[in-house]
Amino acid sequence: MPDSAPSSPDSPTAAPQVPAGDEGRRLPEDWVGAIVMALLAAITFANVIARYFTDESFAWTEEISIALMVVLTMVAASAAVRRDRHIRIEAFFESGSPQRRRRLAIVSALATTLAFLLVFGLGLRLLQDDYVYEVTSPGIGVPQWWYTLWLPLLALLIAARGAQRLVQLLKAR
Repeated sequence: MPDSAPSSPDSPTAAPQVPAGDEGRRLPEDWVGAIVMALLAAITFANVIARYFTDESFAWTEEISIALMVVLTMVAASAAVRRDRHIRIEAFFESGSPQRRRRLAIVSALATTLAFLLVFGLGLRLLQDDYVYEVTSPGIGVPQWWYTLWLPLLALLIAARGAQRLVQLLKAR
């Protein structure tokens, strides 16, 4: 039977480190994610009921559901960056010394920050195009930028969480 003693942060089986003070604490991203999930459930339920009783579906539900799924994905990614819970090759990450793990964590936080700053910039260009060319959504015909707006905003949030993690790692010696 395995020993039930907790593993030390330097052991190969140690879990990723949650930032100090964040244990059990809810982030704003958690609340936004819960609200978006509730909206998705309500929209889907309304569509199921409408289909059952009328054999027709609400055309707008798919369009709004897709936009909400993007928001949900991005806020969950932001929370994962803050909590250091993004996927990685644990066998590679945990096989080295604590100093190597720290360097890899710094590289990871820097890469995350830079990647989402790039997504932010490209998302701004897409937002600008949707606004300037007055693109409308295919389902209900609202301005497409209403949906596109969330991509650069949430990419910037993820980049900020990555930068927050990077600063935290650089301060810890």
